[in-house]
Amino acid sequence: MPYKISLNSTTIHHWMVNNVTLQAIEAELHSKGMDAHSIAEHIKEFKRQRNALRQFKGFIYMAVGAFFGFISCVLTLSEAFPQWYDFILYGLTIIGITIAFIGLYFVLE
Repeated sequence: MPYKISLNSTTIHHWMVNNVTLQAIEAELHSKGMDAHSIAEHIKEFKRQRNALRQFKGFIYMAVGAFFGFISCVLTLSEAFPQWYDFILYGLTIIGITIAFIGLYFVLE
């Protein structure tokens, strides 16, 4: 009969803040005397929270990249700064695309 495992969220947050490796987490839980099923559940929850944080960061990067792309498009079409036309058209667009692709990397990895 399966039983409910209580996950310690403060410990998992502490591991994330200190960037602890999976081997160190497993060794720490073994030293506390936990069984293999509890260790697997703790590691699973750690990975889930770590990936959720990476995805959130990735979506922020994609939003910033999209914003740069939008600003580049608006400034290019309005020709608000004719002397900076090339920088706005090529520079801001490349910056926006690069930042958006960095965000995609964080989301899709």
